[in-house]
Amino acid sequence: MRVTHLSLTDFRNYRTAEVPVAAGANLFVGRNGQGKTNLVESLGYLSTLGSHRVSSDQAMIRKDAESAIVRARIHHEGRELLVEVQLNRSSANRAQVNRGAIKTRELPRYFSSVLFAPEDLALVRGEPSIRRRFFDQLLIQRNPRFAGVLADYERVLKQRNTLLKSARSSGVKESQLGTLDIWDERLVALGSELVDARLDLVSRLSAPLVAAYRSVAGDDHHPKLIPLLTIRGARVDDAEGDGSTDGADVTDSTGVSTTTADAFRQALASVRRKELERGLTLIGPHRDDVLFELNDLPAKGYASHGESWSFALALKLASAELLRRESSTGDPVLILDDVFAELDQARRRMLATAVAGYEQVLITAAVFDDVPGELTAHTVRIEGGAVVDDPALPAAAAISGGDDA
Repeated sequence: MRVTHLSLTDFRNYRTAEVPVAAGANLFVGRNGQGKTNLVESLGYLSTLGSHRVSSDQAMIRKDAESAIVRARIHHEGRELLVEVQLNRSSANRAQVNRGAIKTRELPRYFSSVLFAPEDLALVRGEPSIRRRFFDQLLIQRNPRFAGVLADYERVLKQRNTLLKSARSSGVKESQLGTLDIWDERLVALGSELVDARLDLVSRLSAPLVAAYRSVAGDDHHPKLIPLLTIRGARVDDAEGDGSTDGADVTDSTGVSTTTADAFRQALASVRRKELERGLTLIGPHRDDVLFELNDLPAKGYASHGESWSFALALKLASAELLRRESSTGDPVLILDDVFAELDQARRRMLATAVAGYEQVLITAAVFDDVPGELTAHTVRIEGGAVVDDPALPAAAAISGGDDA
């Protein structure tokens, strides 16, 4: 799979942009704040339904515009697709494939990309919510149906929390909360499906992660992914939710292996009184985490900056490898946003070798010389949302932009 043309309207600092994209490596180079990351961010959105920089779609709409449009022409095995999304300030987003309307959450069925950026260091050093989002986005890329499962789970969770808060404020007794049992079953059904899917994903990522880490770090530090499930008694430090950083006290005293759904039901029963006291759902996939380890120590708190960077990069490369193995659409488009500036010469060469086999790689860089020569065959220089002719660089596409950085 590869992008042959990218078109933007009112996206970030671009009023309009028409960018032909070549097979193989494509380098967007320019000083910070000129708009090169905006180009690759738009493609990342098409495959993950989110930005790697902001949590709100509104931030991607150009100032004073009511909507932004991203269009990408996609080529795969002789087939051409036009994939489009319109981000709206005051109404639901809209999507099309070959001019026919589709649900926005179906976009990942048609385009697959994996993006790595400096912000991804937070995967290792940040809050559990960042890791949950990463794994959930990858779930959706592997099976877009999970976009609906996640949305349904969030809806049920919100309803259940509303009921718990109402019970806490009104002093309703636990015995009077028959409605809570109904929401419990929906929470268990949807939550168990998410938990099992995440567990399967972690298992499938483990071997590619080890190989990818060795390819970018040059060492085998035994990277591991260890699921922490609140329904199985894990205590997860999470700054979100009710502000509490202690986990729920959940134990399985039977010593007998149980299904995820059974474990979820038992765990809910064991924390029912605590949830009523606090008006919040304390366990489930919305509170879970995945522990990252290097050399049998938590990467968060023990890994150096370089090791953390290598772990995050390896995790994204492992994701790309998993998608290329499983997807009927072939290689995902690999996007490296301002990565090479963080690497020494040896690691730059190793990374260039690691990505050489992908059908298309999009790279952004502030300094042309930071990028190995084999990745600079098709180079576009960006300044202020526009291409600037540079005789020292290969010829590029024409882009017109605004004045915003």
